[in-house]
Amino acid sequence: MNLGPFDLNDSNPGYLILRGYKNERDGYSLNSIAMNDAIPIMIWRNQQIDALRQSIPLTSSMQNSYFKKHVEAQFEEQQPNPILLRYCLRDQLIGYGGLVHIDWKERIAEVSFLLETARAQDLKHYVDEFSTFLYLLKDVAFRFLGFQKLTTEAYAHRMTHVSTIENSGFKREQIVPSTTKVEGKWIDSILASCENEEYNRPK
Repeated sequence: MNLGPFDLNDSNPGYLILRGYKNERDGYSLNSIAMNDAIPIMIWRNQQIDALRQSIPLTSSMQNSYFKKHVEAQFEEQQPNPILLRYCLRDQLIGYGGLVHIDWKERIAEVSFLLETARAQDLKHYVDEFSTFLYLLKDVAFRFLGFQKLTTEAYAHRMTHVSTIENSGFKREQIVPSTTKVEGKWIDSILASCENEEYNRPK
């Protein structure tokens, strides 16, 4: 089911620490998540559950409750956790992601990402849009927010996802065997990271 892009009309100004941030690449941009992004994100998560740390399908009440308690409640914090971002193409929502499991003392965070389901099914398109997302996320994390390290965890059966991470400047650190079951088979996790020092090193 292709629900198409979603308009981004929301009166909430989003995260205090991101106000004033702006960057885009070829029409793509990252901005604070909005409360009315909750339901399209829920739909995409349920459609792609095998790629996520999610054991059961979400309901609208579950999703709205999570956004109220764990997303909106963080908007005014000086050190929010998580920082969720809407991924837009020409001001329309096509995915989301951001920084989760944040260690503000060490300035380390894990990357999350999910693309709208129909777009994710075109692997060539997926590589292009995931690469652009990582480019924009590193800009906001390293340049604007001053993070020192970004980490990722990806299931090994998502070979296109893993290769895109590694081609975007993330170095593989570890393979954790048999972390989750997908269609009855145990799947390894691949851990990778990217550091501010690498990002800011003169090319």
